[in-house]
Amino acid sequence: MNTAPRTPLQPVLLAGGSGTRLWPLSRRAYPKQFVPLLGEESLFAATLGRLNGLEHAAPMVVCNEEQRFLVAEEVRNSAIERASILLEPAGRNTAPAIALAALEARADDSDPILLVLPADHAIPDSAAFARAVEAAAAAAAAAAAEDGALVTFGIEPRSPATGYGYIKAAAGEGVRPVEAFVEKPDRATAEAWLAAGGYYWNSGMFVFRASAFLEELERHAPAMLKAVEKAHAGHTADLDFLRFDAAAFMESPAESVDYAVMEHTKRAVVVPFDGDWSDVGSWQALWEAGIAAGEGDAGDNVLHGDVITSSTERCFLHASHRLIAAVGLQDCVVVETADAVLVAPRERAQEVKKLVERLEADGRTEQDEHRRVFRPWGNYEGIDHGERFQVKRIVVDPGGCLSLQKHHHRAEHWVVVRGTAKVTSGEEQFLVTENQSTYIPLGTVHRLENPGHIPLELIEVQSGSYLGEDDIVRYEDQYGR
Repeated sequence: MNTAPRTPLQPVLLAGGSGTRLWPLSRRAYPKQFVPLLGEESLFAATLGRLNGLEHAAPMVVCNEEQRFLVAEEVRNSAIERASILLEPAGRNTAPAIALAALEARADDSDPILLVLPADHAIPDSAAFARAVEAAAAAAAAAAAEDGALVTFGIEPRSPATGYGYIKAAAGEGVRPVEAFVEKPDRATAEAWLAAGGYYWNSGMFVFRASAFLEELERHAPAMLKAVEKAHAGHTADLDFLRFDAAAFMESPAESVDYAVMEHTKRAVVVPFDGDWSDVGSWQALWEAGIAAGEGDAGDNVLHGDVITSSTERCFLHASHRLIAAVGLQDCVVVETADAVLVAPRERAQEVKKLVERLEADGRTEQDEHRRVFRPWGNYEGIDHGERFQVKRIVVDPGGCLSLQKHHHRAEHWVVVRGTAKVTSGEEQFLVTENQSTYIPLGTVHRLENPGHIPLELIEVQSGSYLGEDDIVRYEDQYGR
């Protein structure tokens, strides 16, 4: 049965994030929505996939500058034909981000129904999701003549969770008015709400007409709307991206959509959602999502990668590069990456944010990027380094092209191990194929391109007095950096 709403929706995916709660898999430059935490696809890809069961327009994605090419690559690899990518000049929380999307949706004088989705949630039951969206879209459309309802999704609580905000709904069944948005409770309060009924976890997903949201924003947060309108009026197109006036956007208060609008509007209604859902906001939540998806072993352990266990129960063990061998552990989290290992009791794993703050205070880089760093043309990974040398593995996607550049302090040696490289070195251009190499002297203007149809892989050996990533002078760059 087709459960899609009759009116095409305008999906808006919120893809910002600081990458702190699921460190070390998630980093500031590579937050959790781009990490394959549940299965082989990322949370962002799964969110795009959920749109397949709906009748919808080309999605809008709101993200920050650093993740723009990650978003573009995820969209390119999906079944979505195209998407508008809106770049926040800075993170100002969800209300200004949604306001940008609503203004862009109204730029052609239309007034679509927006489906606002965080891009980092896990919702395995696509059919239940489609039914809830259908009910929400019908409520938003039916109420249009009465100034439009603002619909939020309330998750049927499965436990007295203290990590979520709650929504108190009016008595009744189905779609009904919101009586209150309430903050994260303590355990006793959550248990009382669960026993009383009528309370739902606040999902952060919404459906409303663009005009209805903007009207309520003007009513309850006029300074925010004024700043975002000014930022949107100064927008420019850059490749596949829309950029907005940074100075104007920074004038906006940094507030969530709940705080700015939903807690104050009289037009809020809630659609109960009874399917499995997780915001994957902690290692505990990720373990619970794995158990709910049937990924647990006989000891209720959720295992990813090369892991062996003995007498181990209720643990989340994730190996990215090396073997994890666990003996006698209970209720623990162990996460291994190329440059960091996290070990914590599962119920205290949310305290990882304190570790990230410590890393930042100590001037370290592990909170920002993985050893493998993603770029619009592909990625590179540090293999070894020492005094006056550094070795990297570089992968350039088909058609990818590094900027025309030079370095003041280092020379580079390139050895191609797969594919074909087109090299610019000074006035020369030539091809370097598998098992061949070339040398780029210090100060030489150069460029690396992949003209082939398979990824180009090479080993780069840098040598010189300074090897920092900021030793680069760009002359041309097709990605606008």
